[in-house]
Amino acid sequence: MLELNFSPFPEIKTDRLLLRRLRDTDAPEIFFLRSDETVMKYIDREKPKSEEEALTFIQLVNSNIDKNEAIMWAISLKDRPEKLIGNIGFWRFINQHYRSEIGYMLHPDFWGKDIMKEALLAAADYGFSSMKLHSIEAHINPENIASGKLLEKAGFIREAYFREDYFFKGKFLDTAIYSLLNKK
Repeated sequence: MLELNFSPFPEIKTDRLLLRRLRDTDAPEIFFLRSDETVMKYIDREKPKSEEEALTFIQLVNSNIDKNEAIMWAISLKDRPEKLIGNIGFWRFINQHYRSEIGYMLHPDFWGKDIMKEALLAAADYGFSSMKLHSIEAHINPENIASGKLLEKAGFIREAYFREDYFFKGKFLDTAIYSLLNKK
């Protein structure tokens, strides 16, 4: 059975990136990411209406980290660690099955530069080596071709397609599920 412990918070460094804990000062960037039409095009969640709502979200994320129930990293460039450009994290842990869901967002200015692939591979490595996950799943809107390609480049395999899987804003929407197994 998984026994999660995110204390002290595990910062992750890659060639170009620092994955760090979310800070209250990240609220403007979180507000942008979670309310921008381009970023949210395939993410079916209610958008925050203010930076205060984004700050509440950051505080909820950090509370879940402190309770070892979920983990999310702010993605920043190593040479600008104070500036959040995206986020990535694990939630929906199924402890008895050593499985979790991963999700991510990235500012459009950084799309197409393999930044999210670098962050995804680093987070997956942490999930397998430190958290002892056996499998990681990603749920995406099947119309999000770029996210599907990213997952496949990172070694994920599409396992399922659920038709009319969930209800959002008056309609039923589909879900594609990808997974990555720990091969070590």
